[in-house]
Amino acid sequence: MPQDPFFNQTLFDKGLEVRKEVLGKDYVESSLAKADDFMQAFQEFTTQYCWGIIWNRPGLDRRTRSFLNLAMLIALNRPNELKLHIGGALNNGITKEEIKEVCLQAFIYCGVPASLDAFKVAQQVFAERGI
Repeated sequence: MPQDPFFNQTLFDKGLEVRKEVLGKDYVESSLAKADDFMQAFQEFTTQYCWGIIWNRPGLDRRTRSFLNLAMLIALNRPNELKLHIGGALNNGITKEEIKEVCLQAFIYCGVPASLDAFKVAQQVFAERGI
């Protein structure tokens, strides 16, 4: 049972639905199941605010949000989250070719090391998915 006084069940439920659709049911359920007392608040906060509010806003579609996430995660050099969101981008209909273009765009604006890491992470995801 959530202990956070800011927990909102409606936002959590909306966020959980979108989170599973984008990142995959197995990944999300595993993340929630592994959450101990230390991580529980993070899981709740992420599900409510990131997925329940931001990903449900009408201003951008999921493909656009995925493109933005890929670019920001490359720029921030967050390979673990990038791997997760490359999978989410594929789930949102972004193609391998489009992901390559995001990585190339990052080459110019974020630098060679960031782009190279992004290409390597994308290759791993493609290999895991047989793409």
